[in-house]
Amino acid sequence: MERRSRHAQSGRTGVSEREGSDGSGFGPATRAAGAGRHEEWTGPAVNPPVWRASTHIFANDAERRAALASNADGTFFYGRRGAPTQWALAAALTEIERGADGTVLYPSGVAAIAGCMLAVLKPGNHLLMTDNAYDPSRSMAAGLLDRTGVSHSFFDPLDLPAFEALVAQHGPRAVWLESPGSLTMEVCDVPALAAIAREAGAVTMIDNTWAGPQGFAALDHGCDIVMMSLSKHVGGHSDLMMGSASAGERWHRALRRTAQQLGQVVSPDDAALAARGLRTMPLRLSRSMQSARRIAQWLTEQDEIAAVMCPLLEGDPGHALWQRDFTGGCGLFSFVLDSEDPRASGRVVDALDHFGIGYSWGGFESLALPIEPHRHRAVMDAAKRDTRPAIRLSIGLEDADDLIADLAQALPAMRQA
Repeated sequence: MERRSRHAQSGRTGVSEREGSDGSGFGPATRAAGAGRHEEWTGPAVNPPVWRASTHIFANDAERRAALASNADGTFFYGRRGAPTQWALAAALTEIERGADGTVLYPSGVAAIAGCMLAVLKPGNHLLMTDNAYDPSRSMAAGLLDRTGVSHSFFDPLDLPAFEALVAQHGPRAVWLESPGSLTMEVCDVPALAAIAREAGAVTMIDNTWAGPQGFAALDHGCDIVMMSLSKHVGGHSDLMMGSASAGERWHRALRRTAQQLGQVVSPDDAALAARGLRTMPLRLSRSMQSARRIAQWLTEQDEIAAVMCPLLEGDPGHALWQRDFTGGCGLFSFVLDSEDPRASGRVVDALDHFGIGYSWGGFESLALPIEPHRHRAVMDAAKRDTRPAIRLSIGLEDADDLIADLAQALPAMRQA
């Protein structure tokens, strides 16, 4: 008997093409397990093979001409445009991102940020950037974009009237959002901000790495382009660098064209790792989020802690918006020490055993990083004024009890001379 794949047997090419009996679609874990597994790319195997090739050979010149005219995923042309390994990952990300027509892959999250901005902005345009954006995003506005003739202003994402006034004043081409905000974890009203931007003809882009499509459907909430660092939750194992941007048809075309003009490409080996990580992402996010909520709540009860910045907690200022707009989260949050000693955060981090000291997040391992949010704010007064030492935690897959015990033994180090 001829062997056929599950996808061939069911006649489907991706879980996004079917809906559950309630019309709401499959759950996130089911979608992640099946997304991008197109039979023409996998054959009888579960996963697409790793296609390592710079050159694609054509049967004849007519085939070459047809490929040149197509420029679409699924068409062999040249290694820089990818092959089934990269196409399957891009298709999977598109299938789990509600409202997306396509996805472009980049060799890092920062490359994806640059790709989004360069696809939308041109000399003479103005960019409004949320003041609590990831620092490389902020630096890109003041560096790369400034050198290309794009001006920018920072705005407080929690102050809608002030944002509306800035939109009226500058007539921006684009708005850059991030929710929750980097380091200080403020949740903004994305639908309201995006509606104001759209009314003014501005394009709304968002860094959605914290929640991802499982936790926040950015395009459904009014954004035009959604960007992620795949190095984080999608990869999930701290062994790859990659980014992505997904959008509807218009902006997907612009993203793809710009990425190709810049020569952006990801390796098939990294794409295979990212696709493998995607399959377990819902389970890992659920586990890390549960642990993070428990650990964050414990921290609120400790004398050494002045504030915990975690929208998963009921007492957090952003919790109501998180409940309204999000369906999930992750293990990343921050806390402020009850100290004026700038070295206190370093002493606490040094005393930890189960937390590594390092950048990035979203891997299976827990990380701790001393942070200074006030150095990365221009207009958010509360964040600018608070100079107390702070720490960002990325909660991994270790047992929460062990992580709490580790924090308990490390916190007293903040008061050591």
